[in-house]
Amino acid sequence: MKLKTLPTPMPCTSGEPNATTTENYGGATTISTIQPEVIQTHILTRLDGPTLASVGTTSSELRALSSHNHLWDNACYSTWPSTNTPHVRHVISTFPNGSRSFFSDSYATFSPSRNNFTSGINLDRMPELISAVDIFHRENLIISKVVETETKTDSFRFSPFRVDLIHKKDAVKIPVSNDTCHDFSEEMTLSWIIIDRVGRRAVNVSSKKAVTVQRNKISGEMEARFVTVVDGGEVGTASAVAVFSVVVTWGEVLGGEISVREVSLQIEDMEGMNLYGRDSLVIMKRALEGKRGNGKDKREESYRKFVKKEGKLRKEGRLDNLGVGLAVLSFVCFLVCVFCANW
Repeated sequence: MKLKTLPTPMPCTSGEPNATTTENYGGATTISTIQPEVIQTHILTRLDGPTLASVGTTSSELRALSSHNHLWDNACYSTWPSTNTPHVRHVISTFPNGSRSFFSDSYATFSPSRNNFTSGINLDRMPELISAVDIFHRENLIISKVVETETKTDSFRFSPFRVDLIHKKDAVKIPVSNDTCHDFSEEMTLSWIIIDRVGRRAVNVSSKKAVTVQRNKISGEMEARFVTVVDGGEVGTASAVAVFSVVVTWGEVLGGEISVREVSLQIEDMEGMNLYGRDSLVIMKRALEGKRGNGKDKREESYRKFVKKEGKLRKEGRLDNLGVGLAVLSFVCFLVCVFCANW
């Protein structure tokens, strides 16, 4: 909910309310005449996070009123219900500015670049990953879950990285109408927040809407992919360019229900191969330390560019392989001709 438009007060060069702002203009009362307790209790509690942040930039009084922790607690819990669990709430409370810092990290888009990457990343300072995941359909919460993944064992660091939120055996059934099935992926939004408990940072690694939707040729199930591209530039490693890929899988409508059978997070390199746990931690650390921005989410555009670039490189790779194959074939034919001539 956003604040209603109020009449414009007389200009004030200092940026602070003056005596004239307490007067009535055109029969309407300016906001500075309202008691602070009323503003905080009956107005600010009704605002979502982005609006609350905007209100805090209008004056020093509103900035102070909108900085109270309970307002940002409510903003986090209403935006991401999965964060309203005892363990996650405790971790959020350790952030520099509590829920306000967490909201800023998780809501804003990030754009890591080579200059933002630290050269010596201590992976031991990330002993676990906390995944707070929320999936909505038509703004109704259908899945909300927290998964903790340990990162210190060799089985994690030297195995392909994958975090499973839902396994096929734990499928979630969602009541839907017949007209919903066709638009199910279009009406679904997903948030996957990675929380670094030690570093006290968080990052949302999922695009809000699905970037691609397709049917699995083997199982016949539908798959929606939510992605974020991390482009580190030319830093000399294969993991410099990677894709956070969240895949949601569901089956056909049966008995008025859609069965969501799988939700998982993987990190892929430019060749489409899954990164191992150790390399994935490096990518996550870069994302957590990446530059934040308040602009429009351009993750879909980034992914399109990534796919286009990836396809071009794969095409070039196939052409290179074809060229090598033809060269080898020509050499073999030459040897056969020489052998036949000598025979």
